[in-house]
Amino acid sequence: MENRELNAHFWGTYRTTLYRFILRRVNNPVMAEDLVQDVLIKVYERLNTLKDQEKILSWMYQITRNVIVDYYRQQRPTEEIDQGAIVEEIKLEEDVEQELAQCLWPLVNQLPATYQQAVKMAEFEGLTQKEIAQKQGLSLSGAKSRVQRGRKLLKEMLLECCRIEFDHRGRVFNYECENC
Repeated sequence: MENRELNAHFWGTYRTTLYRFILRRVNNPVMAEDLVQDVLIKVYERLNTLKDQEKILSWMYQITRNVIVDYYRQQRPTEEIDQGAIVEEIKLEEDVEQELAQCLWPLVNQLPATYQQAVKMAEFEGLTQKEIAQKQGLSLSGAKSRVQRGRKLLKEMLLECCRIEFDHRGRVFNYECENC
C-alpha cells in the first residue's frame, strides 16, 4: 500500500473512533480534534517501527493514550508527574470497562428467564455456582450449564449491538454501541 493510500486508510478508518476515545478523556471537542491529528501524524511517522501488523489497533491506542498523557502533562508544566498520573491512566481504562458494563444490564433482562437468574446471581450478586445450584434447587452441573449458556448468549447479544476493541492483554480499551 502506498503512503498516500495508507494515510487515507488510517484517516478514514480510525479518525472517528479515535476522536470519540480522546473526547471521553479530555472533554473538549476542539482539543480532541487536535489530539487526533497528533495521533495520526505519530502513527504515520512511526508505522515502519510496527513489527506485527495484526497488532496495529492496540499499537495505535497505546500511542493515543501517550498523546493524552502528554497533553495533561503540558497543562501543568511546572508540576512533576507523580504516581497519581499513572493511577489516573489506569482509572481511564477501568472507566471504559464500567461504561460498557452499563450496556449489559438491559441485555441481561432480555435473556430467557432460566439463564437470566443464573447470570444475575453469578455476575451481579457474586454468588458461586455451588450457591446458585443450592438456591435454585439444581445440581452443580445444571447451575454451571445455565451460567455458561447465559454468559454465551449475553456475549452474543453484546457483540451484535457493540463493536468492542481489546488491547494486547484482552482488556477493553474502546467500544461503540448502537441500540443497547
